[in-house]
Amino acid sequence: MKRPDSNSEAWKKKVLRSMSVPAWLGPDAPDGDIVVSSRARYARNVRGVRFPHHADADELRRVAKQVEAALAPKGFKAHTRPTEAERDYLLGVRLISPDFLHREPGRTLLLDDQRAVGVMTNEEDHVRLQALTAGNSAKTALVAADDALATLSAQVEWMHDSGWGYLTASPSNVGGGRRLSVLFHLIGLARGKRMVPVIEALAEMGLVVRGLFGEASRAVGAFFQVSATRADMADFMGAVDYLITQERMARREVRRSELVERVDQAREFCASATSVPLGDALRILAWIRWGASAGLDQAPPHPRDVDLWVSTMEVLGTTDQATADRRRADFLRQRVGIA
Repeated sequence: MKRPDSNSEAWKKKVLRSMSVPAWLGPDAPDGDIVVSSRARYARNVRGVRFPHHADADELRRVAKQVEAALAPKGFKAHTRPTEAERDYLLGVRLISPDFLHREPGRTLLLDDQRAVGVMTNEEDHVRLQALTAGNSAKTALVAADDALATLSAQVEWMHDSGWGYLTASPSNVGGGRRLSVLFHLIGLARGKRMVPVIEALAEMGLVVRGLFGEASRAVGAFFQVSATRADMADFMGAVDYLITQERMARREVRRSELVERVDQAREFCASATSVPLGDALRILAWIRWGASAGLDQAPPHPRDVDLWVSTMEVLGTTDQATADRRRADFLRQRVGIA
């Protein structure tokens, strides 16, 4: 007898097969044992149009069409009104934010051929442009983001004030409207209960620490997103190097036998669990990822394998929470469970 949701499961698998993996999930990731990805993001708003939370549907549609027309010569493709399965996938691979109202008027995702540069229209601001690259590569991400922004700026006039700079819906982004961020896997520091002083040190440098999916998310599984809106590139990269050094020192203090035991426990859990909430899945994969970085036989060959799993398993789910938790359990059992 088929499960009640078997048709929707088959549909999601079909969706995933049809969607190419973004370039940032490729195997070549500098410092990929610790750094998952880097991102450069710009927020911009069109002059003469109200911010998205005050604009009407016609205004939002005009913004989306204007942005789409400006980027079309660069090969950007528009994705409008994605299905729930597509939305879950796009959220998992971090091409859209959890707050993106993907079914509402004027909400469009524009992606380049490599799915490295993306633009959300009418999220918090009219334009949220980001470049996402693999591993420790913030400079590469910034170059890609600057290139796409230059193309847009040649055809779109932005809200700008001579004193304040670029105007944004959130006061914290006013000025340059730029955010640099790096997604770390700091499981060694988290295991050693050293994250609090590290976060405090970063805060003194003007950096913000968030979870995997941004502002509203917690750093479950020791995945921490460190970002800056004011720091220049040299200062930001100095902070990145500091974190990498601290994490490597923390990992060296852990006995290999302890790591083997933790990875075995994670695999045994995956073999028997029938329902796995998102937070538990991230904690499990965090230990599997560390095991892969350490070259354990029980783990996959490379931590990037785990990054792909983290990005393509159920995030919010396409139906109810119980179904999403069960699908997540099936996903983990097929990949890391003990046969």
